Amino acid sequence: MITGSCLCGQLSYTCDESAAQGGYHCHCTDCRKATGSGKASIVNFPKSAVALSGEVKIHEVVGTNGSHIQRGFCPNCGGQLLTYVAEMPDIVFIKAGTMDQSDWVQFSANLWCSTAPAWSPADDRLPSFDQNPTG
Repeated sequence: MITGSCLCGQLSYTCDESAAQGGYHCHCTDCRKATGSGKASIVNFPKSAVALSGEVKIHEVVGTNGSHIQRGFCPNCGGQLLTYVAEMPDIVFIKAGTMDQSDWVQFSANLWCSTAPAWSPADDRLPSFDQNPTG
């Protein structure tokens, strides 16, 4: 089991790393603004494999491709931990940087490379997609 939390520790989670379904670096504009960085490094899990503890506040936006993105963060410190996509109701994306131990994470692709800033280019060792992969 892995654990993780926001900066102040009020919002935390546990999940089984063996349930992880993939790791991605997302360079979309929303992820960059939400993280204050060049990308968001995320790991997706079945929602049923993640147990949250503490209050989570949700901010929803409509993404570039029309998806309804719900970002979950701590109402106390503002730390963003997770993302839900309404059109993918059984999945939760956890920010890898919020994990207490993340050396096990394997990243499989770069997403939204078309909006990656020059100062934070996509990892050229991974497959890259201009937007989200289709199919």
